[in-house]
Amino acid sequence: MTLRPIHALIGAALFTSTLLAGPAFAQTLHRGNAGEPQTLDQARTSVNIEAFVLKDLYEGLTIYDPNGKIVPGAAESWQVSDDGKVYTFKIRDAAKWSNGDPVKAEDFVFSMRRIQDPKTAAPYANILYPIKNAEKANKGEVPLDQIGVRAVDDKTLEITLERPTPFFIELLAHQTGLPVHPATVQAQGDNFVRPGVMVSNGAFKLTEQVTNDHITVTKNPEYWDAANVKLNEVIFYPIDDAAAAQRRFQAGEIDMTFDFAADQLDFLKKEFGDQVRVTPKLSTEYYAFDTRTAPFDDVNVRNALSMAIDRDFLSKEIFQGARLPSLSFVPPGIVGYEKPSEPTYASMDQLDREDEALRLLKDAGYGEGGKPLNISIRYNTNTNHERVATAIADMWRTQFGANVTLQNSDVASHYAYLQEGGTFNVARAGWVADYADAENFLALTTTGNKTFNYSKWSNPEYDRLMAASYEEQDPAKRAEILHQAETLILKEQPIVPLLNSASLWLVSNKVSGWGDNAADEHLSKYLSVNR
Repeated sequence: MTLRPIHALIGAALFTSTLLAGPAFAQTLHRGNAGEPQTLDQARTSVNIEAFVLKDLYEGLTIYDPNGKIVPGAAESWQVSDDGKVYTFKIRDAAKWSNGDPVKAEDFVFSMRRIQDPKTAAPYANILYPIKNAEKANKGEVPLDQIGVRAVDDKTLEITLERPTPFFIELLAHQTGLPVHPATVQAQGDNFVRPGVMVSNGAFKLTEQVTNDHITVTKNPEYWDAANVKLNEVIFYPIDDAAAAQRRFQAGEIDMTFDFAADQLDFLKKEFGDQVRVTPKLSTEYYAFDTRTAPFDDVNVRNALSMAIDRDFLSKEIFQGARLPSLSFVPPGIVGYEKPSEPTYASMDQLDREDEALRLLKDAGYGEGGKPLNISIRYNTNTNHERVATAIADMWRTQFGANVTLQNSDVASHYAYLQEGGTFNVARAGWVADYADAENFLALTTTGNKTFNYSKWSNPEYDRLMAASYEEQDPAKRAEILHQAETLILKEQPIVPLLNSASLWLVSNKVSGWGDNAADEHLSKYLSVNR
């Protein structure tokens, strides 16, 4: 397989105007990035605003093209054994690190072992658990050298899996599949992520990072496909205020920005037309209850609060239809899983749900004539998230007389708090599929998922079903097991599905090479700017 550039060559007239305007100005892309990355260490990353930057700096064995299709990256080709368990990758001869070192198979061995090293404490280590002994190594049960990854020679990498995994190639395009430069990590430790120190193998290299202001990456001349990279520079702006990002786009200060305020959708479409990009994606926005603390340890309370939420209102009034109401955790559109499971109250209309919610809450001893219901909603700073939290707080106040307060923090702090096990009442979260399989959502709430099981819910039957799904090779039977697991979590409601979302971007018509895709992957290597 050969990766071909998607852009046409820049014409002579445009090339001439670029020279006149100055190459740095003409070939700089300004990207709004919806928040400050918590880390640029691929082993410790957990959110998409980090992935957008990391995937410009590093390149995995596979990558996504502008249409969301998996294509060769650092590996030019691969073969799969007849039993589907052994993958053999051919690393590109031209692949180099930004310091000129050749990219070797051993670099990926080092990087994958680092991800699974318990000392690294990688929150996303589970992404690579399909690799033989990866999970055992991550839990300290076997040595790291027992992981099923080996360098056959400098340019041949062999990966052995625990069992056939149809979506394994997609996993390697995730940020946890990005390699690190072993010598730099060994010499610099955690400082390897700093500008001037980082050695990367992607289309760009890190040159500047000013916290809460900008991250600048510049073209990597050692990149194997550098001749087809149009941009000299990309500047990421961590703007978590959607209104501020919109104003900067309107003023022409940024060329593209992620996650604008949905209530501006109609206005923006009138002003900017097809520069407004709304693309359905495999994702679910939800609230998590902290099941360790009362009253959220009570299934009746959790179900009552979930029933009382008018998701149609959220969809129509806040997002103007750009996000769709959901009672399911797994989003629709996953091939082989078909229609997601729903809770038993899905067939009720909203008024009947609210009546049942009052009964459940009364049975739990709360509401009118019972104990006061005090709720704090945590969310990461964002106009859309604030409006959702405000609306849900009003619903709970109106229906239950609850005392509801709101608490927000920047995206990095919000998710760090949840991942580190901080206590809370209700917390906003969202999940975008790392790969198109229901397991990617349902695995979040297993007892063993210490990082992403924010609710700290534990159910032996749920864990048993998920374990059984990994062993079942018949697709239809496996889907049925996963449906049983989803039905159970919707009955217990440790999480409250709210909406299936869409990618909301503003992309200037000066930007070429953009492609709408459900994976929400937009590598800067494919983009160019015509000023």
